[in-house]
Amino acid sequence: MSTFFLFLYALLITQRLLELRVAKRNSNWMESRGGTEVGQGHYKYIVLIHVGFLASLFGEVALAPTAGLPVWWALPFGLFLAAQVLRYWCIQSLGRFWNTRIYTIPNEPLVKKGPYRWLKHPNYLIVMTEMISFPLIFGAYTTALVWSGINLLFLKFVRIPIEEQALQIRAENQD
Repeated sequence: MSTFFLFLYALLITQRLLELRVAKRNSNWMESRGGTEVGQGHYKYIVLIHVGFLASLFGEVALAPTAGLPVWWALPFGLFLAAQVLRYWCIQSLGRFWNTRIYTIPNEPLVKKGPYRWLKHPNYLIVMTEMISFPLIFGAYTTALVWSGINLLFLKFVRIPIEEQALQIRAENQD
């Protein structure tokens, strides 16, 4: 297993743990302003998907019969780096409203700046890009396919509908 993989893998895990701290701080802030979490029951599955993805990635790279990066590794690496820039654009654009959970806060306008001017859920597109591109850097094709597929299905049939319902209820309560 390459030092490059271990470095990027550790960096990715550190990034996610720091984001969870930011999310917790933002949760506290939103709750102090009357915010409520919506759809708490599905969150454990998001955690399982991300932990499964990371475990699968580590296992696939560790058990790979051939060492070394694919010849075209720079392409998914560049895509992954671009996704990081976009991820932090989302986080910066939402500010204290950014979270890994779904919150609604009465009488707060929806954020319509940054990538949210064009897309309702840009962060989900970014996460999908990461789940495909990061494993491909190291030739972990099974992880890229299986876990991005699981994540896509979960987003489409669980997470986004819960978020859309919360936005709808919020909009109705503001009328």
